[in-house]
Amino acid sequence: MAQAGIIDGRPLAAALTAKVAEEVARLGREHGLTPGLAVILVGDDPASQIYVRSKGEQSRAAGMHSVTHRLAAGAAEADLLDLVRRLNADPAIHGILVQLPLPRPIDERRVLETLDADKDVDGLTVASAGRLASGLPALTPCTPLGCMIMLRHTLGDLAGARALVVGRSVLVGRPMAQLLLGADCTVTIAHSRTRDLAARCREADILVAAIGRPQMIRGDWIKPGATVIDVGVNRVPFRDPVKAAAGKTKVVGDVAFAEAAKVAGWITPVPGGVGLMTVACLLQNTLTAARRQAGLA
Repeated sequence: MAQAGIIDGRPLAAALTAKVAEEVARLGREHGLTPGLAVILVGDDPASQIYVRSKGEQSRAAGMHSVTHRLAAGAAEADLLDLVRRLNADPAIHGILVQLPLPRPIDERRVLETLDADKDVDGLTVASAGRLASGLPALTPCTPLGCMIMLRHTLGDLAGARALVVGRSVLVGRPMAQLLLGADCTVTIAHSRTRDLAARCREADILVAAIGRPQMIRGDWIKPGATVIDVGVNRVPFRDPVKAAAGKTKVVGDVAFAEAAKVAGWITPVPGGVGLMTVACLLQNTLTAARRQAGLA
């Protein structure tokens, strides 16, 4: 049996980033407008630091105004909320991203709801979710937006496809389902407690795995010829005992890639797939927010 085609995130992310950079340059020339992105990092989580640094570097490379605010792990929630309010009022900042997770006892929901929905480039406020669910213009969470770009690039028209989203998070699962529904797919949301999850997966023409469990979805769960989008990013020990003893880990998705690639028609790799699109879509959302706030959308 032929191997699945690989949906490579690298050229798609590069093309989107280049397109954003061109539009940023045009806005500067024609309107004197430079999109501004502020990223807030609380604490010293190593993975979050890497993500934040990448977001800053790529936004600056695209010609944007980019600032990063770093607060200590023990920062008071009131100080964080005050910072968010200041950025809400700053006309040079068009997009605000609070890097999650936040250390306890900070209330993530309270922080997110303090964000100006028009600057919510991660699409996590109730207002953003409501706009998306209602079919209104919204700043869509970056990862689902990237998934949709990959699906449309690979499959073209998605109308009528049976789509299954495995995962129900507000960051990926729920908005992903809304976007697929908007593309005229027949959509089901499943999760770790879904009865006979394997059978539900086998029915899907499009399977989006965002459940946060390493390689949970096996190859024999995949419908032959289906398109598989693997959102999972999980660190697991190497099977090699020497590497494992040294504490080394590797990144795998929520799908058993080698098994699934023998059955699927198309599949995203981990790494090298969805993750690359997420930052590119953050830049696109920041550009969109800037244009809307300037009345240019």
